[in-house]
Parts: sequence; structure tokens; C-alpha cells
Amino acid sequence: MAIYPIRTFPDPVLRSPAADVTEFDEDLARLVEDMLETMYDAPGVGLAAPQIGISKRIFVADIGEGPFVMVNPELVAVSGSWTFDEGCLSVPGRFWPISRPAYAKARGYDVAGEPVEYAGDELMGRVLQHEIDHLGGMLLLERLPRRDKKAALKELREASLENPSRR
Repeated sequence: MAIYPIRTFPDPVLRSPAADVTEFDEDLARLVEDMLETMYDAPGVGLAAPQIGISKRIFVADIGEGPFVMVNPELVAVSGSWTFDEGCLSVPGRFWPISRPAYAKARGYDVAGEPVEYAGDELMGRVLQHEIDHLGGMLLLERLPRRDKKAALKELREASLENPSRR
């Protein structure tokens, strides 16, 4: 197993929609294991393949109930509203109050290509939405109100200039 470096803002792979997975094979299974190891090492509760530089529609997560994987996931239902201080491994050390639907349901496939469905309120719903956003090339910054987004982008650009290794 391998731990991958996590790509951080402003890496362009984080802003590009990921491609569907078409082969459910040993390589995919190995990648999922590596992603889980990377997520736990970070530590995080979710990790999408683009965050490690792989533009494929895969994410792994564990909200404390055991790990799961979704391949080619799609949100099929959302409802309610919940504001929560949300962070992201690709924007380390930063958290913003972000409003999203409180409940989400997603359908996709497991590592063997079998259909799976996950749903939940609050943290589960947020993780599903957050990771699926990554697969569409969207960072949590896009979920901020315009004024907050502008301030966050300025802060991140300044931090990147101060620390060139973060670029």
C-alpha cells in the first residue's frame, strides 16, 4: 500500500471534472486501498481521487462507521439545510461555515462494480456532497457566499506566495 501526497489549492486537477471509471479490476482495488490509507494518514473523513492527482470518479470515506467507497457516484436526492464549519484536505487548516442540504442520497458502484447506495443526514450527507463535488471539479470554496469566497481566495493566494512549496 502507498500513501499519496494530497493535492492542494490551486492545483488544476482539483478544478477539472473527473472521468468515469470503466474498469473494475485489481488496479482499481489497489487504488482504493491506497486512497483509504492516504485518507486515514491525513487524517480526513473523505478523499476523492482528484485530490491525489487521479482524475477518476472515485471517493473513499469513513465518518466513524467504517470505510466505504463509491465509484461513479451521483447524488439522487437532497433535502433540508445545515450550516457547518466545513474543511477540506485540499485546503488544509481552513474551515468555513457552509450551508448545504442536511440530507443526501447517492448511488454508484463499489470496487467490484456492484451497485451501492449511501444516504444520511448531517455529516454523512455533507461528506457525500463534498466528495461528489470534488469529482465534478468543485472545491468547497465554490460553496461560499461571494464576499467570503473572495476573501478566502485572497488569503489562499497570499499563503501560496509566502510558501512556494504549497503551489
